[in-house]
Amino acid sequence: MAVLLSTKAATMQAWKAALLAVDPSLDIRLHPDAGDPAEIEAAVCWTQHDMAELRRYPKLRLLVSMGAGVDHLLRPPGPPPGVPVARLKDARLTQGMTEWVLLNVLRFHRQDLEYRAQQAARLWEELPAPDTAKRRVGILGLGELGGAAADALRALGFPVMGWTRRPRRREGVECFHGAEGLSAMLARTDILVCLLPLTPETRGVINARSLALLPRGAFVINAARGGHVVAEDLLAALDSGHIAAAALDVFEPEPLPADHPFWGHPRVLVWPHAASITIPESAAPQVVENIHRAREGRPLINLVDFAAGY
Repeated sequence: MAVLLSTKAATMQAWKAALLAVDPSLDIRLHPDAGDPAEIEAAVCWTQHDMAELRRYPKLRLLVSMGAGVDHLLRPPGPPPGVPVARLKDARLTQGMTEWVLLNVLRFHRQDLEYRAQQAARLWEELPAPDTAKRRVGILGLGELGGAAADALRALGFPVMGWTRRPRRREGVECFHGAEGLSAMLARTDILVCLLPLTPETRGVINARSLALLPRGAFVINAARGGHVVAEDLLAALDSGHIAAAALDVFEPEPLPADHPFWGHPRVLVWPHAASITIPESAAPQVVENIHRAREGRPLINLVDFAAGY
């Protein structure tokens, strides 16, 4: 089975080496040098790959996303009809996201922006100590990433709430669902963390209305997709003081244009979609497992539900 590998040039060789370390017999072709299109039966791709291009491969029977999110693969024209799509569920990817969420929750909770401003002003002044037990964190999405972040925040003593589209339970987390549940959770959320998959239903979920429901002085953290945030609404909420600050790892479009107001805003922290980066050595075993399963006609793992969009 020939495997097409398509990712950023900087990581192409690392991915190839990781896959071959698991199975040296793999025939890996680096895009755009795919060779005979009729020989390609699996494709391992990241966000920059053109889905229309995959229609060149008549025997393609597996498409693997190099990350947890798959919205980039589902945009029109989408994958070739009938080709199953798998995503990554990787412990190190989840750990990286949990670390990034904790970093920013603690940064806001422990008044890091205020202390950095005082440092710049050479001001020695102790601020009132925050109470972890009273800082309510609301997480949008309780899947693989959101659930892990919720558990880690609970372990630090934060009261944690979670919202999902459909009812879900998680130990120690106050769970909400549906439109009414979202409004109820937002009204009690001091730090809002978005880890939702991007679907037509969740696009623009952080907007003027939802931001207004948050208590004044709340914080926003987004490491899901840029499409979850209506940028103009968030900027307005920041400038009015209703939202105290935001930590953003994802944007629409990406890269974030050099003239975008987020870059220079004093209450916005910008990351270049780097909250959690897939580590090839960690993810390669499950990718190879799916390649073997596709070759042998066995059920695939971590398949994307096209109806749900993730």
